[in-house]
Amino acid sequence: QVQLVESGGGLVQAGGSLRLSCTVSGRAFNTYAMGWFRQAPGKEREFVARISGSVFSTFYADSVKGRFTISRDNAKNTVYLQMNSLKPEDTAVYYCAADARGVGPRYDYWGQGTQVTVSS
Repeated sequence: QVQLVESGGGLVQAGGSLRLSCTVSGRAFNTYAMGWFRQAPGKEREFVARISGSVFSTFYADSVKGRFTISRDNAKNTVYLQMNSLKPEDTAVYYCAADARGVGPRYDYWGQGTQVTVSS
């Protein structure tokens, strides 16, 4: 069973930065496309960013474009989300997810989530 473990969440003031990490178990990480999603209280889960397995192509939601950067280190089985210029509306539980086939749109494995709170 593939396991995803997120870390790096916390409380930060508006304008600040955080870096989330997600470590994935198993030997097939480099074949997975990886995504970050978030869910704010009372709202549906929304897509944040995605990175492919080997070519490292990236895609972002408009709401985070230019502020967030997704990256990965295949040697460490880890995907990152660098979040800069944070806004109160970025407050949410952030989840990483793995697309095992690498072609979308379905994600097969999910982490437990990490809370990000941005104060105004």
